[in-house]
Amino acid sequence: MEIFLIRHTQPAINKGICYGQTDLDLAESFEKELTAVRKNIPNNINFQSVYSSPLKRCKKLAIGLFGDGIIEDHRLMELNFGAWEMKAWNKIPQEELNPWMEDFVHIPCPNGESYHELSNRGIDFLNELNKLSVGPIAIITHAGPIRAIHAHVNNIALKDSFELKVDYGEVIRLQLENMQSI
Repeated sequence: MEIFLIRHTQPAINKGICYGQTDLDLAESFEKELTAVRKNIPNNINFQSVYSSPLKRCKKLAIGLFGDGIIEDHRLMELNFGAWEMKAWNKIPQEELNPWMEDFVHIPCPNGESYHELSNRGIDFLNELNKLSVGPIAIITHAGPIRAIHAHVNNIALKDSFELKVDYGEVIRLQLENMQSI
């Protein structure tokens, strides 16, 4: 099964702010970015399904690219940063931030989740898709789920998955061949 992971475009927020599951709108440059994303999706593909995170920064891009018929799935949401949502990264107390930075895979944010928990959501989603054996599929989501899905499909340790740079509006094409359910 072929899947296209598509990251949302630039959100309307200043740099340096923690905003995982906060429902942000997109930047004023959205229409220009939408055109650029469209160029990175092959014209000859007839997507069987289009899935999106329910957050508006993904839904708006999904509808702009594919119109109606988008299937929202909460498992595609970004990391829940809990108490850190909408705080400046440099204002988060070091005694909270440092342990998480040392082991973000296993340590959850206060009142939030760990990257391992996010990854489990993504793997659950992939396992469900794998049972359907359909494709190609477009998935509009966030950098965290994209990295976690990419790591799972390519057998990369979660701690190493941040080596994959995922720009706003980037399209990553993956082939799921005989993926084993976990």
